[in-house]
Amino acid sequence: LSICSKLCYAIGGAPNQVAGSAAAFFLQIYLLDIAHITLFFASLVLFIGKASGAFTDPVAGFFISKSRWTRIGRLMPWMLACTPFTVVSYFFMWYLPPFVSGRAAWYVTFNCLFQAMTTLFQVPYSALTMFLSTDQKDRDSATAYRMTMEVLGTLIGAALQGQIVASAHVSHHCTVNPPVNKTDSWHDTTSIPDPSDILSHQVIYMIAAGVIGGVYLLGIVVLFLGVKEKDDPYALSSDRAIPFFKGLGLTMKHGPYVKLTASFLLISTAVQLEQSNFVLFCTQASGLHNHFQYLVVTILVSAAVSVPFWQKILQRFGKKCAACGISWMIPFAVMLVTIPNLILAYLVAFISGLSIAASLLLPWSMLPDVVDNFRLQNPHGKGQETIFYSSYVFFTKMSAGIGLGISAAGLEFTGYKPGICRQSDDVILTLKILIGAVPGILIFMGLFILFFYPITEQSRKETKLALEELR
Repeated sequence: LSICSKLCYAIGGAPNQVAGSAAAFFLQIYLLDIAHITLFFASLVLFIGKASGAFTDPVAGFFISKSRWTRIGRLMPWMLACTPFTVVSYFFMWYLPPFVSGRAAWYVTFNCLFQAMTTLFQVPYSALTMFLSTDQKDRDSATAYRMTMEVLGTLIGAALQGQIVASAHVSHHCTVNPPVNKTDSWHDTTSIPDPSDILSHQVIYMIAAGVIGGVYLLGIVVLFLGVKEKDDPYALSSDRAIPFFKGLGLTMKHGPYVKLTASFLLISTAVQLEQSNFVLFCTQASGLHNHFQYLVVTILVSAAVSVPFWQKILQRFGKKCAACGISWMIPFAVMLVTIPNLILAYLVAFISGLSIAASLLLPWSMLPDVVDNFRLQNPHGKGQETIFYSSYVFFTKMSAGIGLGISAAGLEFTGYKPGICRQSDDVILTLKILIGAVPGILIFMGLFILFFYPITEQSRKETKLALEELR
């Protein structure tokens, strides 16, 4: 597999991460501070959007598994068809409608549409790994290229959005040194938005959304021109595709897949909680509101540059061993919430980036091994790749959606008020728990499950030899 093909494959998936990063870090605070909808409805927007994307995954897997081979492949037509709808839905997800009473319904609708369209792209795109090459090293290398480019896409999305919206979330009337008495009017003062500011913020958000939409179009053109999809290399002409529901039942009984999915749905939920609450923590609970955009960029630069490092680690010491790096963020995050310090905050951001890179690279590197293991046990069926990938994304999205919904509900319960200069002590404590204790517990649980993951480096080599003999 040529370097050019791996680069084109990697660039094709970057736009999803650009848009997803902007939404993950800033959609919640945008809904609260710019759209001015209540935290309850903001939590509904986040949860329903994730849930709709999750339920689209098995639907996408069902229809893609029934697709016929075309001149441009079986997966490529799906990615080409859904890209224009993805661009339109993303644009309107950041649009501020002129009406007020129905804004929550507006954002639910377009967030659901955007999540569904990105799913229709992501399922065939991730499954395409299996149809680039039959060599495990080639696929691992392509996955490393893809993760590096996706983390760079995440960096671009967060940096672009962060630099644009930073001024929109600073209450200029708040003093630097607040009164000691937290019951005075300063504590509960609400920032009343100026109509001209709202209009200028809306225009800036539209420009940012338009730029990211252009990135989508560029990515799909590069993917289409630079990647050649290959048909199933192990299938005999007499083999038939495994029916979707039968294949789904077989995947749910496949031990390596169940352990891998259970582990990383917990870990991905922890990462989602860190992403969605980090900006709120910096602006409301730690006094770092002038630095949050730079801290986000630090996280993502660290993640981007460390993907090749993790690729070397998993090649040298094995994938299960490399997974231990995900736990590095836990002690530093706990230190940040207990000792909010600027230098410590940047150190936490750097270490978190290392851990996030490992959590992004490993599941997508390990999933092809699971598919190979399944294929060896079921040699006369084909078409199960999309079932594995779609159901994996379904479970991780559902867990992340539930986690985000619970975190937003927790902030609502403890009395979060958008636009005030200082939140209550209960809200600050909740934010500390959401980026410190809860992700730490989830990561430890995920790594404990991964300890029982049965595919080792030795078994990978044996599977490779057996599949080559089959082919």
